Amino acid sequence: MFYPLPLYVGLRYVRTRRHGFFVSFISWVSMLGVCLGVMALIVVLSIMNGMGDEMRSRLLSLASHATVTSTPDRLRDWPALVKRIEQFDGVVAVAPYVEMQAMLGRGTELTGAIVRGVLPEQESRVSEFARYMKVGSLAELKSGSQSIILGAGLAWSLDARVGDQLTVLIPQVKSPKASDLKSKAADSFELQPRIQSFTVTGIFEVGAQEHDNVLALVHMDDAAAFLGTRGAPTGLRIKFADIFAAPILAPQIAASLSTEAGSAGAFTSRDWTQENASYLRAIRIEKTMMTIILMLIVAVAAFNIVAALVMVVTEKRTDIAILRTVGLTPRSVIAIFMTQGVLIGWIGALLGVALGLAVAFNVGVIVPFLEHVFGMHVFDPDVYYIVKIPSQVQWSQVAIIAITALVLTVVATIYPALRGARTEPADALRYE
Repeated sequence: MFYPLPLYVGLRYVRTRRHGFFVSFISWVSMLGVCLGVMALIVVLSIMNGMGDEMRSRLLSLASHATVTSTPDRLRDWPALVKRIEQFDGVVAVAPYVEMQAMLGRGTELTGAIVRGVLPEQESRVSEFARYMKVGSLAELKSGSQSIILGAGLAWSLDARVGDQLTVLIPQVKSPKASDLKSKAADSFELQPRIQSFTVTGIFEVGAQEHDNVLALVHMDDAAAFLGTRGAPTGLRIKFADIFAAPILAPQIAASLSTEAGSAGAFTSRDWTQENASYLRAIRIEKTMMTIILMLIVAVAAFNIVAALVMVVTEKRTDIAILRTVGLTPRSVIAIFMTQGVLIGWIGALLGVALGLAVAFNVGVIVPFLEHVFGMHVFDPDVYYIVKIPSQVQWSQVAIIAITALVLTVVATIYPALRGARTEPADALRYE
C-alpha cells in the first residue's frame, strides 16, 4: 500500500470514475476555471505592462528624465553647470532649454502651445527628435533664423505646413513707471504681449498628445531673446542611465548645486514621475481594477471546488465511516479531501501559468495570425500609433498570481474537508 494513507486515498478519489458524472463535470470545470483565470491574468497584465512601457518610452522620448531650474542669473554660465551635473553617477547627458507658454497664430487660427528653445547639437543627446521627425530635421533650427518645428497635432490645428509663417505671442507684465504711481494704484500692472514671427521648418509626430498637440521647438538663442532672459536658459534637462533613478538623483543634484551656490533652494528639480503623475496614476488604477476583475474568475473556480468536494463528501459518507471504524483519525479524513481539492486547484493553476506565459511571450505571433484569419485589425494603423501589441512579462507578477491562486484553492478545500471529518460512523452506516 502507498503511504501516507490520506494521500493515497485522496489520489484514488481524484482518479476514480465511480462517482457521478455531475461531480466529475464540476471538478473539471473548477480546474478549467482556475486555469483560464490564471492565464488571463498573466496575459492581460503582461500586455498592460508592454503598453505602459511603450507609452512611457514615447512620453520620455522628447521629455526629459528630470529638469533642474533656477533664475536666469544662476543659469547664465550653463556650460559649467552642465559639466558639474555630468560628474554625478548615473547621468548620461545634460542639455539647456528655454521654455515658455505661448499662443500660436496663423491667419484666423489661434491656439495655445508650449514653445521650447533648444540647442540642436545638445538636444540630440537627451531626446530622440530625429526618430520622430516627419518633415525637416532638428538641425534646421539655427540661431537667428526664427525657425520653428511643430508637433503634428499642433500643425493640424493651425493648418500649418513647412514654409508657413506663424505668429508667436507670449504675455509680458510691465510694471508701472514711478511717475504713474501717483495717479494709479501702486499694485497696477500692464499686460503687454510680445509678438514674433517664425517660419515652420519641420513637423514631428510622436504618437503622444502631450507632445504632438502642444509642443513647438525653436532655437534656444531665439527663444531667450524673445523671452528676454539675455541668452540664459530657463533650465537644464537631464538624461539618466536608469529612468527609475530620476526621482532619487534629481533632488540630490539640485541640493548639491544649491549648496555650491550658497543658497538653499536656489536650484529646484522635477522628474518624469512628477510631470506625468496623472498618467501613471491612471495606469496603476487600471491595472489594479483589471487584476481584481480577473481574479474573480479564479475565485469562482475556487467556489466550484467547494461545491465539488461537498458532493464528494456526501457521496463518500459510507467510505469515510468504514475508514473511521478501522482507526482513521478525523485529521486524516481532512487530509484526504484537502489532497483531492488541492490537486484539482494546483493542476489548474500551474497549467494556467504555463499557458499564460506561452501566450504572453508569443503575443507578437498570435495576434497577427488571428488578424489574418478573421480579416481585422486589433489596432487599426489608420487610427492608432501603436500597431503591434507589446507584451512584457514581469516575473514578480507571475509569482504573485500563481501564489494567490494556489492559496485560494487550498482555502476552498477547508470547509468540505472539515465537513467530511465530522461524519459520524454510526449515523453513516445505520442503513447500510
